[in-house]
Amino acid sequence: RRTYIGSMPGKVIQAMRKAKRTNPLFLLDEIDKMGSDFRGDPAAALLEVLDPEQNSTFNDHYLEVDYDLSNVMFVTTANTLNIPPALLDRMEIIRIAGYTEDEKIEIAKRHLIPGQKQAHGLEDHEFSINDDALKLIIRRYTREAGVRNLEREIASLARKAVKEILSNGVKSVEITPDNIEKYLGVPKYRYGEAELEDQVGVVTGLAWTEVGGEILTIEGVMMPGKGKMTVTGNLRDVMKESIQAANAYVRSRSVDFGISPSLFERKDIHVHVPEGATPKDGPSAGVAMVTAIISVLTGIPVRKDVAMTGEITLRGRVLPIGGLKEKLLAALRAGIKKVVIPEENVKDLAEIPETIKNALEIIPVSRMDEVLKVALVRMPEPISWEEPAAAVAGGEAEQGTSHITAH
Repeated sequence: RRTYIGSMPGKVIQAMRKAKRTNPLFLLDEIDKMGSDFRGDPAAALLEVLDPEQNSTFNDHYLEVDYDLSNVMFVTTANTLNIPPALLDRMEIIRIAGYTEDEKIEIAKRHLIPGQKQAHGLEDHEFSINDDALKLIIRRYTREAGVRNLEREIASLARKAVKEILSNGVKSVEITPDNIEKYLGVPKYRYGEAELEDQVGVVTGLAWTEVGGEILTIEGVMMPGKGKMTVTGNLRDVMKESIQAANAYVRSRSVDFGISPSLFERKDIHVHVPEGATPKDGPSAGVAMVTAIISVLTGIPVRKDVAMTGEITLRGRVLPIGGLKEKLLAALRAGIKKVVIPEENVKDLAEIPETIKNALEIIPVSRMDEVLKVALVRMPEPISWEEPAAAVAGGEAEQGTSHITAH
């Protein structure tokens, strides 16, 4: 006996019975949040369900006969691609970008505000939020790719408006930027401000997160030491390796950047990415890391109105990145004027709204030298450097000794 008293068919068969159709649509929400425990692994069970080669003979332990699921359409949703690779291989990925600020304002005006007025029994003349206040709520009280928290904040305003109308006898409540703190309290988020002045070793990078784009400040400092490289800021493995690659690239071309190679043996470099409580990963901050290290070693400031994104190679090539739309939105929010992107990402600009492209000067680059021309206040001047005579002589002596020993 494979079942127990009171057992029922599995969820898939139950849903088919409920639909009363052989070709329904199944929506599996938040599939990246699945977890396995002692009762089994749902991902393993879904392999058979989602694979079109296998699901025509789906076997339910209760029925103990094969059931054909080949006509069922399965749609799954996820915030990240942190899904078992075997399961991901059986899906077609459709990326849906977060809403822009203008889209959120329109969604709020057409759907969220009317919906909350109806839910709280408010007439049109009793409650209103002007456009500037709505923009302020989106920027300073929410940080998300969707509009769930925005709806929550609008609901909070509607409740407080009802209370004020009933308690104080006012006829209507209008929310403006001047009185918004009275209803929602102090702003919860900093609205991505860029640096106020050109600084040495401070670079504005761009990052993609689950809640949209973010600006990422990368700081570098130099101090007396023995050539040690320190990285901090809750960085994951890929980002740490990106900093190591950036450091190796700068050292390999130090003479071209006007840096004496002997400097690396006498100075320690510390690279820090602020907001240490937030985990950070990915290779797309590579060009920003290189710029920060060169700026620190040469003492040349980095322009405050330039942001950049791109992966770096040891040869100085700039490789493409993902999440371009969200990153450009973050740059626009922060008041950035110029954004440096990899040349191979130019094709992705076709999907970016014209309003964003017109507000930013987007500069495609393929090599690190092009980034430095845009990012630094002035280009570093190359120096001529020869290996110290003592080191060369020592090297020749070693070669000579080894040659004699070999014979």
